[in-house]
Amino acid sequence: MRTNRVKRLLVVDDEDSHRMMIQAVLQDVGWIVDEAENGEQALEYLEETRPSVVLLDMRMPGMDGQETLKRILEMHPELPVIMLTAHGTVDTAVEAMKRGAYDYLSKPADNDELIAVLDKAWEYSMLILENDNLRRKLQNADPSVEIAGSSPAIRKVVDFIRQAGPSEATVLVLGESGTGKELIAQALHDASTRAHNPLVKVNCAALPGDLLESELFGYVKGAFTGAVRDKPGRFQLAKGGTIFLDEVGELPFPLQAKLLRVLQERIVEPLGGVHSVPVDVRIIAATNRNLKNEVAKGAFREDLYFRLNVLEIVSPPLRERLEDLPILVSRLLDKLSRKNRKQIQGVSPSFLDALYGYSWPGNVRELENVLERALILARTDILTPDSLPAEILQPATPTRFPPTDNVSGPALPEAEQHGSTASFPHSPEMSYISSRENAELEALKKALETYGGHRERTADALGISRRTLQYKLKKFGLIRR
Repeated sequence: MRTNRVKRLLVVDDEDSHRMMIQAVLQDVGWIVDEAENGEQALEYLEETRPSVVLLDMRMPGMDGQETLKRILEMHPELPVIMLTAHGTVDTAVEAMKRGAYDYLSKPADNDELIAVLDKAWEYSMLILENDNLRRKLQNADPSVEIAGSSPAIRKVVDFIRQAGPSEATVLVLGESGTGKELIAQALHDASTRAHNPLVKVNCAALPGDLLESELFGYVKGAFTGAVRDKPGRFQLAKGGTIFLDEVGELPFPLQAKLLRVLQERIVEPLGGVHSVPVDVRIIAATNRNLKNEVAKGAFREDLYFRLNVLEIVSPPLRERLEDLPILVSRLLDKLSRKNRKQIQGVSPSFLDALYGYSWPGNVRELENVLERALILARTDILTPDSLPAEILQPATPTRFPPTDNVSGPALPEAEQHGSTASFPHSPEMSYISSRENAELEALKKALETYGGHRERTADALGISRRTLQYKLKKFGLIRR
C-alpha cells in the first residue's frame, strides 16, 4: 500500500457538483483531491491508497455515511474522517464522532472553515504516520545491537532507550569512562523522530572555555581576530536533530549560564552578534562526574543540573555486567578482525576465564584495547592467554567472580582440555572449568561463614547480586533447589 505524505484528500459524496466544488477550492491551496461516489468505491480506493484525510458525506444511497465510517476505521483505525452533514442533525454528527470520526462540517461548508479543519486533520495524520514509522523502526532496530549484552543492567538501558528515545526530553547519561555513554546517546537519537537529522557531538573537555563557546554557539564576522566570516555553532548545525554534550561536567562555570539559557529559551547568541538565533535541537548530555557532588561544591550550577537531568540513565561499568563478556568479546573481535584484516576463529576457555578474573577499570574501552592487542599478537586463529597483558593474567580476587545467573549469552565448555578451544557461538548454558568452580565454592563457604550465613552481606562481600548468590548456592548444593 502506498503511503502519501502530501496533502491528499478522499471526498466521498454522491453529489458530483459538491465534489467538484471541493476539488476547485482545495487544489488552489495545495491539496490533491480524489473522489468516490459512494461508500463501496471509497473502500476499494482505501485498499490501494492511504489518503491524509477522508471527507465523508453522512447521507448517501446504498451504504450510508455511518456504515462507511465504521468500515473505514476497521481498515485504518487512526485515519481522520470528517463527516459532512446537511440532512442530519448535529446529534447525528456527534454520534459519528463517538464512533471515531475526527470532526464534522455542515454542508455546504464555508471555504475557510473547510481548509482550516482539513489542515488540522492533516497535521494529525502526519503525526500518526511519524509515530507508526517510529514504532516500526524500534521494532526492527534493537538498540542492543550496538549496546551488546543481555544482563539485567543492559536490559535496563535498552528498555530506557525504547521508552525515552521517542520523547523530546533532555537526557543525562551518567557512567564511568569507557562504558559506552556515546553509544547510548546515538541509540536515543536513532530511536527519536529526529533520527533523519544530524546528531552533533561535542566533547566539552577537549577545548578551553573561549574556544568551546564559539564552537557551541558560533560567531559573527569580526567577533575576534581571525573571524573573517560568520560561523554557525554546533547548536545551529544540529538543527532539527540532537546535540550530544559529552563530559558536560567539565563545562566552565561561565559557559554553564549560557547553556542554561539555551535550555530555557531555545536560543543561542553567537559571539559578537547582536541578535539571538532560535535553535530546534534535543539535548543529550553525559558525564563521568557526580554532578550532585559538583553542585554541592559549587562547581556546577544547580539550576543547570536540574535542566539537564529531566531523564537520567546510568551506563553500567563492565564489572557489574560480566555475564555480557562472551557476547562483547564476540562482537568486538568481529569488528577488530575486519579493522586489522586478521581472522580469528574464537578464543580458548582459559582466555575467556582470564577476562572474567579482571576488574576492568577502563570498562568496555579497555576490553576493546586488550582484545585488539591479543588479536594482533596471536600466532594462531584461536586467542589464548599468552597474548594477554600481565595485569589481566593476575589471579582473580577470590571474592570476585563472574555472575552466572543470566544464561542467555555464549558460554565456556564444562572442562578445558589441552588444546581445546571455544569458538563463537557457544552453548547457551554457563559452565566453568573445575578449578574455577572449586575456587568459587571455597569463596562462597568462607564468605557465608564470615557473615554468619547472612545472604545480603555475603553477596555484597563477593561483589555479586543476591540473585547471583542464590544461583550459586543452588549450583553447589549449599541450599535445596
